[in-house]
Amino acid sequence: MLNDAQVTRDGERGPSSPADRLMRALTGPDDTGEHGLPDPSEVTDEELGTLLVAAHRVDASDTPARRAAALGIRAAAAERQPRYTPAACRRMFELLVEECAEHGWADLTLGLDALRHRTGPSPDVSEPARALVGAWLDKDVVRQPYALLAVAALAGEETLSTAVERLSRDVGPIVADETAVVAGLPPAEQAALSEMDRESRFAPPLAHTWHRSADSPAYVAFTRRALEAAADRTDAIRAGAIPYRADKAFTDREVTSLGQALRVALLRDEPWLPELFDRLLPGIALAPTAARTLPSQALLYEVVRAAQDFPTPELVTAIRTVRRTVRHAGVPRQLDKMLKKADSALAERTDVALRLPRLDFDDDGVLRRTAGDYRAVVTVTDTAALTWEKDGRPLRSVPAPVRRDHAGLVKETRDLVKRLNAQLATLLRALEGGFTVDTVHPYGRWRTELAGHPLARTLTGRLIWEIEVAPGEWRAVLPATGEALPDVPDDTPVRLWHPLRSDPDAVRAWRELLNERRIRQPFKQAFREVYLLTPAEERTGVCSHRFAAHLVHYRRMFALFRARGWKSRLLGPWDDGDGDEAERILAAGEWRVRFLHTWSDSAGDDGLATTDQVRFDRRQQGGWRESPLADVPPLVFSEAMRDVDLFVGVTSIATDPDWSDGGDRRAYWERTAFGELTESALARREVLERLLPRLKIADRCTLDGRFLRVRGDLRTYRIHLFSANVLMEPDDSYLCVVAARRPADRSVFLPFDDERLALILSKAFLLAADTDITDETILRQIERGA
Repeated sequence: MLNDAQVTRDGERGPSSPADRLMRALTGPDDTGEHGLPDPSEVTDEELGTLLVAAHRVDASDTPARRAAALGIRAAAAERQPRYTPAACRRMFELLVEECAEHGWADLTLGLDALRHRTGPSPDVSEPARALVGAWLDKDVVRQPYALLAVAALAGEETLSTAVERLSRDVGPIVADETAVVAGLPPAEQAALSEMDRESRFAPPLAHTWHRSADSPAYVAFTRRALEAAADRTDAIRAGAIPYRADKAFTDREVTSLGQALRVALLRDEPWLPELFDRLLPGIALAPTAARTLPSQALLYEVVRAAQDFPTPELVTAIRTVRRTVRHAGVPRQLDKMLKKADSALAERTDVALRLPRLDFDDDGVLRRTAGDYRAVVTVTDTAALTWEKDGRPLRSVPAPVRRDHAGLVKETRDLVKRLNAQLATLLRALEGGFTVDTVHPYGRWRTELAGHPLARTLTGRLIWEIEVAPGEWRAVLPATGEALPDVPDDTPVRLWHPLRSDPDAVRAWRELLNERRIRQPFKQAFREVYLLTPAEERTGVCSHRFAAHLVHYRRMFALFRARGWKSRLLGPWDDGDGDEAERILAAGEWRVRFLHTWSDSAGDDGLATTDQVRFDRRQQGGWRESPLADVPPLVFSEAMRDVDLFVGVTSIATDPDWSDGGDRRAYWERTAFGELTESALARREVLERLLPRLKIADRCTLDGRFLRVRGDLRTYRIHLFSANVLMEPDDSYLCVVAARRPADRSVFLPFDDERLALILSKAFLLAADTDITDETILRQIERGA
């Protein structure tokens, strides 16, 4: 078996275990043996740590066998946590000293990580630690300051004091305070904080790093002290006690430290933050003079980046408020772009996103503001809307006296409506995103903050909820029906109902009820598509090809990625723009879904992409490990596949009625535009089954497999339920209807928002009365084959 001595042994032959064979490949001659390299997954965690140390200095100049062995070992270490013997820990520090001498830099966190995951007593690494600190402090710019302090502590008190003095020099009092705090932490907390070291403010570490930092009481205390010191400084600048210099309120290092402190405080959702935002944000965004500059544009952007990582409703609202006061011409535009990411992130942070301000709205969701003889009325239903009235009578527009004498109130109420609509949209995204987390609310909080909140109740009341009335027994309720809620304790769990957890009869019953009561849900719930693992996916194991090989309008799909909270690089005809994996983090960070796609070609102003596999990863030991599809929780799998179905269904060229390219693209268009139905199209069909008997054109419409068949006076038409494209009987000739030329019957009730369903109905109403069509382009197509 591999032993500690083999870390430094060069080429000595030992037993033929997988670990020994890998070690020989790393340190011996360029010979992998007749059986090739063994799989690193066959070695123990301790052996993997020893091998990883040996592989540390292997680079592109080494032999192919060494490079291959090192690559496999590093890949294995990315999937599971290596363990390090005391000898391996010391050897890692020695290698870092060698690397620093040769290249001028080495990653100090590698040595600290080895110590944190060691298998025995802590080795004496004071000598290499002292050498590393000395090399670091000789440089003009000190990198990895947190890791440096942790390594300096290993070297001894004198070295630590020298490092503290050097790191506190010319960086500002906030960083000096932070340096003293980190220097005084226990080794384990120092090592955890070292993971926050960043090469720049624009490259934040992984999310789990902040969670570890938030567990350090001393650092948590520093976060409040630092942020309040920052607010005190901006107060002093505003008061004239500190001379104003544009964007010089804080040093670069202070901006980084404050951004990290803010992230930890936001992660902990500290109650003192909202009051601090009211002081700090105006202080860094608005000059105390009439200048169009900012006291600290750098810190303002860092605060917004922190809001993208750990948003709260209060911070997002405070950023929007200060955005309206910034005088610098370019800053508001940049803030608008950054806020879109913060809004998306807030919707995913379901533990805080449900907080809505009550403002001064009454219990019916109405706010009134007086302006002389007139009143502004803000009403919240699906969205917030502003109207004006006089003596109780609604007016069509803003009265001229109000525009003249109360311009401030007009602007204030308009801004309020915009802000409320953003908050309501975020609330809905957070509620819908809670499906993958299986979010549970205490009944008391749910009753006051959701079901009874004047701004939220009109939305949440039209959603189906489950209340655990007894252990394991959930009762479903729809508040909008007026049904009495059960009398249960305030800590009783409440969650959103999902059709995946319900039997088919119950699902049908809820769908019938929504149709009968004409209750339109704020997002698709009762009619929500369910995606179950298919036999083909069970056979492939780790990847799904269900939505592969589709040709899509790329820019539209990229926009949908952003809208649905997925991350992806922009593809195009440039270097490294040929393919990517769009990804979304689900289930409170425990699962990741990846949707592979490749750039295909340009097509006019748009690009085309080809879709590929869907894969899932599970978080394990701080990293991601690919998971078999059968191990993915059913709700996570269903919700992820629903997003991918949306991407394909909305952006496929098969839904483009004007598509005219030939060749393979035309073959795909014809195959898909009238092919098998996806789950979303099947849900559309079920709605039509209930809806058709109630339409004025019911006697002219029937469902025929994948189509809605519509009988006109000139011809009979078949509208495909996925693409909404139209074929004409008897020869299945294609009818191009770019958009309906008349609206559908406005009395038609749809229980959810579905643009494709609305388009299908509009075409059905148009074609059922085909003798009334006046559009010559449509008539010529109809008459050509009639």
